[in-house]
Amino acid sequence: MISRIAILRNVQRCGPKHCVNCSYSVTSRQFSVNAVLGREPVPAKAPPKTVEDINKFVLNAKYAVRGRIPLLAESLKEQLAQNPESLPFSKIINANIGNPQQLDQKPLSFYRQVVSLLQNPEIVNQLAPEDLAKLYKPDVIERAQRMLKDVGRSVGAYSNSQGVAGFRQTVADFIAKRDGEPANANDIFLTSGASGSVAHVLQLFCSGPENGCLIPIPQYPLYTATLALNNATALPYFLDEESGWSTDPHQIEEVVKSAIERGVKPNAMVVINPGNPTGAILSADNIEGIFEVAAKYGIVVIADEVYQENGFDDVEFISMKKVLRVLQKTQPGAYDNVQLVSLHSISKGLSGECGQRGGYMELVGFSEEVKQVVLKLASISLCSVVTGQALVDLMVRPPREGEPSYEQDQKERNEIHESLKHRSSLLHRAFQSLEGVSCQKPLGSMYLFPKIDLSKKAIAKAESLGMAPDEYYCKELLEATGICTVPGSGFHQVPGTYHVRTTFLAPGTEWIESWKEFHGNFWDAHRD
Repeated sequence: MISRIAILRNVQRCGPKHCVNCSYSVTSRQFSVNAVLGREPVPAKAPPKTVEDINKFVLNAKYAVRGRIPLLAESLKEQLAQNPESLPFSKIINANIGNPQQLDQKPLSFYRQVVSLLQNPEIVNQLAPEDLAKLYKPDVIERAQRMLKDVGRSVGAYSNSQGVAGFRQTVADFIAKRDGEPANANDIFLTSGASGSVAHVLQLFCSGPENGCLIPIPQYPLYTATLALNNATALPYFLDEESGWSTDPHQIEEVVKSAIERGVKPNAMVVINPGNPTGAILSADNIEGIFEVAAKYGIVVIADEVYQENGFDDVEFISMKKVLRVLQKTQPGAYDNVQLVSLHSISKGLSGECGQRGGYMELVGFSEEVKQVVLKLASISLCSVVTGQALVDLMVRPPREGEPSYEQDQKERNEIHESLKHRSSLLHRAFQSLEGVSCQKPLGSMYLFPKIDLSKKAIAKAESLGMAPDEYYCKELLEATGICTVPGSGFHQVPGTYHVRTTFLAPGTEWIESWKEFHGNFWDAHRD
């Protein structure tokens, strides 16, 4: 029998015509081999998949934080690398995303020292005691050994899908101390950042257009993107900029009623506190109003509290769980049906460990049956990154007074906090000095969200380019200064208003001065 390789050689040699060697008419190299071997001809090749074949819900999802302006910034960064003199700036300032360590925030030493021992525990046995003592304080070694015992030898192994039990207990202890209320480790799920928690919860309660989720406007695009992936309905409620981005329970209830009238069931409600992108911190009264609506309509409250360590001007952060427990005690029966999912993450706060992907969610008021379904979802991806879980443990239980690492850890934390507070104040004052710009004072998180009263000329120019007006402003800012921000339209906003979201993480003042100079030039060029 003629070998497959021999036939292919003959076909390649003879081409698409009568082949003497093969004794048959070759009309296509694609099926000549099959014909000689007595097989059915192979049909013509199908075309490759294109964007038209992609899940439409994926195409509908948008994430402005890494949208058109950040993509342009990456292109300009490559241009600078190839030709440093080609642009009017020397580097890109990534003020578009809360990525602290990208912008020179140093990692906390205690975290990294413990994690280094988790990754390489043998170093304890390989070094002489005096050499080991130069590298690691005793509490670092003790903590790493305890955590390895919790993990079960190696952070390279899968953990329980809900998360390492010992780490979850540490989280429960932290919550109990923070709120003065009991917390149960069985209600804690360790996840790949807060984003992993969001994906789980919205997948549970918001699937299909008949199911809705209330989201604050301006909002963090993660929520609208995740809802789009689930083909669920986003139900926007507006924060009041003039009163410090506060909530209005009456307006929220109107959104709920309107959704029900349209046949959309409001299953969940997102509350971001401290706010992203607004930098606001909700009062206890604001939170109580939210729970009133949630209790009345059976809405699951998703409390995104990843910025709870980022508070300035001595404004107190109050967790939603703490407020809920007070309401349940003072008004027995009225709030017993409220279900709350609280999120936290190592990415923000004083940790800034965005790339390590660690976070947790606490489920409050849910049955064991529901928690088992959440566990099933978590099990599909086996477990979150174990070193990320370890960093959650370290975040919620840092060195305590009297322990060897305490003073150094406190010094580092205070430096980070004071630096962020100073930078936020500098940038806020700069915005307040700009013509046509107003900005609420930042109380928390790591962002400012200034409002820019763009001229008719600027709006018309943006429309001629097929861009939102604030996106046009951001594009011009980037191309003139290298400062990458996010247009407020990516977070949604009150119609007719225009905003920009920027972090204040970048060190120094040179970039702020560049922004001020750009704004003056832009304003003069676009006067009506």
